Amino acid sequence: MTTGSTPDLPDDAAGPPSATPGADPAAVGAWLAERLGDERWRGSTLRSIGAGRSNLTYRVSSPAGDVVLRRPPVGSVAATAHDMGREQRVIAALGDTDVPVPAVLAASEGGPPVDAPCFVMEMVDGVVPLGELPAGWADTEADRARAGQALVDVLVALHAVDPARVGLADFGRPEGFMARQVRRWGKQWEAARADGVSGTDEATEKELTRLAERLGGAVPEAQRHTIVHGDYRIDNCLFDRSDPGRITAVLDWEMSTLGDPLADLGLMLVYWYQADEDPVWREAQHLPSPTRLPGFPTRAEIAAAYGRQSGLDLAPLGWYVAFGAFKLAVVLAGILARVRAGAVPAEMAMGIEDAVRPLVTLGHHVLDHGVDGLAVSGGIG
Repeated sequence: MTTGSTPDLPDDAAGPPSATPGADPAAVGAWLAERLGDERWRGSTLRSIGAGRSNLTYRVSSPAGDVVLRRPPVGSVAATAHDMGREQRVIAALGDTDVPVPAVLAASEGGPPVDAPCFVMEMVDGVVPLGELPAGWADTEADRARAGQALVDVLVALHAVDPARVGLADFGRPEGFMARQVRRWGKQWEAARADGVSGTDEATEKELTRLAERLGGAVPEAQRHTIVHGDYRIDNCLFDRSDPGRITAVLDWEMSTLGDPLADLGLMLVYWYQADEDPVWREAQHLPSPTRLPGFPTRAEIAAAYGRQSGLDLAPLGWYVAFGAFKLAVVLAGILARVRAGAVPAEMAMGIEDAVRPLVTLGHHVLDHGVDGLAVSGGIG
């Protein structure tokens, strides 16, 4: 087992050991002692990792070592978006491929230790580039360019895995995937709107609905069916502490399935910030990211490298970027709705209170005008 910093945030960003909603240290320790055959796990302490907007993650520390526990959010959530069994299954399946993932150590379908499905995976050492980069890590433009290339390399490697070879032939229904995705997230949006979305006015609601209709009326035909991550971005990856050009683990597989690989690239580009930014893009960027720093590739360079390495035609990429903006808008709208309903803590809305409208605007902008610069040839570096 590899030990080190938590996989979602650095140690100094994690909460206190007692802040573990949804998981009791004594119950987790007893369960691990039984499952892993080591009584030292009974002395476990837990520390929450991350903002808790998605599946809940805990660092479990004990005299036997450190591991990571994942469970669904507490409260009302969309079951398919927080399926612990699926997340565990895809991580285990990818263990012998070129896609770096943590090893799964134990799992529960419900009941002990957290009265919900959960699994435990190894603690992988690494750096999560979230917001500001750690001092001394990727502090040259060349290192940041290599980090960007590593993201492309791993995404291409994921999309090259044969699902049947790793036991995932039945992991999803790839035919008609994007059409179903538009319908699925449209339904999620209608549910959020019914619950009342804090900070979203009537005009924004109409434009989000119109964006769903535009996407549904022009779904591209998939060029390839692959395993898709569903939320691939720089801060869902752990990077080697001594080598920014190497990813040690890809995290947060809760939305993975079989489908269209360009969905991963499109959403990644929505998350990707750059220094020379169109105002429409900049206004839609509410989540922290370090990629505006010199050396990180532009969206055009990311796309060009992916297209060259994957062999996929990027002509329809604008649609996938617009879908990514739509999907992220719906996800954030759902969080705001749950905050307003009192189902989750109010702090989960911090930083995203005004994020929905600009994402909707970005989606329409990309459908109308394309993605600036994505026709640029060349790659990273």
